[in-house]
Amino acid sequence: VRRESVHIDALSAFLVMKPQHFDVIVASNLFGDILSDLAGAIMGSIGIAPSANVNAERTHPSMFEPVHGSAPDMAGKGIANPIGQIWSGKMMLDFLGYPEIGNLLLEAIEETVAAGVTTPDLGGTANTAEVTDAVIQALKNKGGR
Repeated sequence: VRRESVHIDALSAFLVMKPQHFDVIVASNLFGDILSDLAGAIMGSIGIAPSANVNAERTHPSMFEPVHGSAPDMAGKGIANPIGQIWSGKMMLDFLGYPEIGNLLLEAIEETVAAGVTTPDLGGTANTAEVTDAVIQALKNKGGR
């Protein structure tokens, strides 16, 4: 594992200029929150960014959620992008030792987005339920139940 320490201001600029350089960023809660929002925007929308607060020692629970949290301002409107939550589920499956299932889930997400089934934050016209249903259908097409 290659590791380097970078000041937060330089890291923010480097993340924008060369996001492909990064695989995992470890940061304090404050800086991690800022960087995760920035990284989500770089990907196209904060709505697709997954996150994990992992207790590697497994002495306490880990938490997997979309970067945007629960998005209460969008509740009940059908406009929230479910991909961040679904992708967080993929990360949880990986952490729990089920990477094959997690990879199928990520492929289903990718196929859904590639097919143009996206919420307005990504330029699409689908609502939350339609995107979720498309991901589920793509997963079923892979032999999932």
